[in-house]
Amino acid sequence: MSTQKLNVSWQGKRQFLGTATNGQQTFMDGPPSAGGEDKGIRPMEMVLMGLAGCSAFDVVSILEKKKKTIANCEINVSAQRADAIPAVFEKIHLEFVISGQNISAKAAQQAVELSVDKYCSVAAMLKAGGVEITYEINTSE
Repeated sequence: MSTQKLNVSWQGKRQFLGTATNGQQTFMDGPPSAGGEDKGIRPMEMVLMGLAGCSAFDVVSILEKKKKTIANCEINVSAQRADAIPAVFEKIHLEFVISGQNISAKAAQQAVELSVDKYCSVAAMLKAGGVEITYEINTSE
């Protein structure tokens, strides 16, 4: 089992600074309706970015192992949250946009399936919490 540590420190109002183990930082803030100033990423957006980043990391790694030349890999994310508190994610949809040389629709599909269904730790955690994750893939050369 590995242990991961980081720090989140309050910066005043509804603003927080997150510092990772390696020193990288990110700034979080809430919406004005909750006392924030919209000057940073919202924590729930960070969860979605974590999912997309984890899956993109996997997809690129898988395609590179298959000797594919990737020009672009991006993921557009849309999510639905519960109306009740806590307003957890209920459904998340990922749109993968992948381009490069010799990247067939089949190769992209296999890479995305392996990521979302097997390798992405963030997807696994969200699914274990009852979140429905769907995806679509758009490829081009």
